[in-house]
Amino acid sequence: MLLGAKLPTHGSGWSLKDSIEELEELAISAGAQVMGKITQRLRKRSNTYVGKGKICEIKSAIHDSGINTVICDDELSPNQQLSLEAALGNVKVIDRTTLILDIFASNAHSREGKLQISLAQQEYLLPRLAGQWTHLERLGGGIGTRGPGESQIETDRRLSRTRIRKLKQDIDKVRQNRFRYRERRQASNAKTVALVGYTNAGKSTLLNTLTASKVLTENRMFSTLDPVTRKLILPSGGNVLITDTVGFVQRLPTNLVAAFRATLEELNDADLILHVLDVTHDRRIEQAESVESILCEMGLSAKPTLVLMNKIDKLPDIAPRYDTSLNEFMDRFALSVFCSGTTGVGKNEILGKIDEYVFPQSI
Repeated sequence: MLLGAKLPTHGSGWSLKDSIEELEELAISAGAQVMGKITQRLRKRSNTYVGKGKICEIKSAIHDSGINTVICDDELSPNQQLSLEAALGNVKVIDRTTLILDIFASNAHSREGKLQISLAQQEYLLPRLAGQWTHLERLGGGIGTRGPGESQIETDRRLSRTRIRKLKQDIDKVRQNRFRYRERRQASNAKTVALVGYTNAGKSTLLNTLTASKVLTENRMFSTLDPVTRKLILPSGGNVLITDTVGFVQRLPTNLVAAFRATLEELNDADLILHVLDVTHDRRIEQAESVESILCEMGLSAKPTLVLMNKIDKLPDIAPRYDTSLNEFMDRFALSVFCSGTTGVGKNEILGKIDEYVFPQSI
């Protein structure tokens, strides 16, 4: 079951309906079978994430449908998660962050990717370790409960902190290796461009079309986590290195962005960013704003960017020319191209614009 709540002060530009629909996509990507969705608008923050009245409705749905997991559309505080689990009874409660981390963990294949996911998971779990020992409370206070419980919690925390330190050390080694690689690349005056975009916007498919590669593509969220770099030949005869990066999503967990810093640093050195957008998506504006927000947080908002309006083949033939809302959307961006990674439409225009920017003296 999916559970969403929204406060009047909620900062996201997404509607509650749109956000819960995206949560459903995430849940399906994780292999879950969604049995129902319940949402609520709140006047104030609830210790159980939703109000008491909704708790009864959720418990009834759990009983009727045999639901064993409830997924909340926000990151829950440790106290919220414990309180909601206690209120619902014998059911597992996870939040949006846990779900995203789980998807990342299942899709990470390289040692680097696995290290970064492990770090994000450990940092997320550390403040929640006490919840693993709530069974001691049922025994009551006194002899046999107080000391051992506290000792074990502290032991778990110490082990977790040790694991986090080790992961950070290993990731620092990865960063150093990447830094040396970028130094060699800069010394050879190699030009680079980077593909960014919302998850499932079609970045990998575009990479394959532009470079005649065979990078694995799947129609699901976060299918690409490990960066892939290929050589791209331009019309002028020059060539650049083009890198496909991990997809973004609204409210991407902060610790996940931090953990993937070694990978995302590729964007810092890119001569040009290619922002891939799925123009067919109902929430294309919100998706674009989410990507722009993350790039801004990374200090990359001033980086030269070419916006690729992807999946144009899925729109009616007249849409690009006569769809007012689509053209108004396109006008938001200084540099943009309609294209299709599937059919190759717009490929030559993309290559030409990259050429114009990276090798202006050759045009």
